[in-house]
Formats: sequence, C-alpha cells, structure tokens
Amino acid sequence: MSRIGKEPINIPEGVTVDLQPNLVTIKGQKGELRVNVHEDMNVEQVENQINVSRPTDNKSHRALHGTTRALIANAILGVAQGFVKELEIIGIGFQANMQGNRLVLQLGFSHDIHFDPPEGIEIKAKRTEINVSGIDKQLVGAVAAKIRSFRKPEPYKGKGIRYKGEYVRSKQGKTVATGV
Repeated sequence: MSRIGKEPINIPEGVTVDLQPNLVTIKGQKGELRVNVHEDMNVEQVENQINVSRPTDNKSHRALHGTTRALIANAILGVAQGFVKELEIIGIGFQANMQGNRLVLQLGFSHDIHFDPPEGIEIKAKRTEINVSGIDKQLVGAVAAKIRSFRKPEPYKGKGIRYKGEYVRSKQGKTVATGV
C-alpha cells in the first residue's frame, strides 16, 4: 500500500468537493480548482474525508495512487489557505518593482526584465523581496522558478535571485600561479 495514497484527506470547513468520474472539483474561499483523476483510481468521499484507492497492485497503479492523493490534497490546501513562494534578490543595484500588474526586474543587464504573471498568480515586490502567491501549488512553483531563472545565483559572489533560505555553495576564485 502506498504510504501517501492510503492516508485520508481531511476537508476543512468552508471547502466543498464535487466528485465526478475522472474529475474532482474543489471550491473554497480563495477560489476553485479542478483535478483530473485517472480513470483507474477510485475517489470516494466519506463525511469530511476523501479516500483514494487503487484497483490492483500494478506498478502504474501504485505510482498513480500517491500522485492522485497528493494532487487532490494540494488543491484542497490551495483553495483553503493558498501557497506562497518567497524569493530574495542579492546584488548591488539589483531590484524588483511592480508597475501595475507587471513585475519589473533590474538585474545588471543593459535592459530591464518585464514579467507579466499568469492568471491566478499574485506577485508582490519590495525592492529585494518577491512574494509569489496563488491557489495552484504547481503554478506558484513554476512562476517562482521562472523568475529565479532570469538571474540564478552565481557561485562566486552569490549574486542573483534565490529562494528565501536557499543555500548557495560558494566557490573559491582562481589564483594565479607564479612560474619560477
């Protein structure tokens, strides 16, 4: 049995779940998400819990079991609380600002980088801090990774965009050998 898949998912107050064949619709105070479910997975609601089960012990069914349960749990958590990824900018002159709904990054290039967030994502920027928030965990992570990719932290001085609390291993610079 899957350690993750066998755990029931608790439905918090204020969240409604609609089960249909191959589709789970979850509505909460922050919004609505739909999760496509593989046709072989069985999703049942018992009172305030959702149980995911698999028909056989095939390798593909075992893989789908935990994944399906995790996707539904993330959707329930997203519509109830939401997800936030925090980024920090390190480097002299590097900064981020918001112009309306557009994120403007100054990262030491000859031009500014303009980033328009996709629908369902809210970005807040305060000079050297960027907060990416939304109800879809995958989309929040993808947008944060995209922003980080504009200037990844480099290993010599550590300049660039990194996740808050991320450790960047520093390398020692090259030394000049004197040939005598």
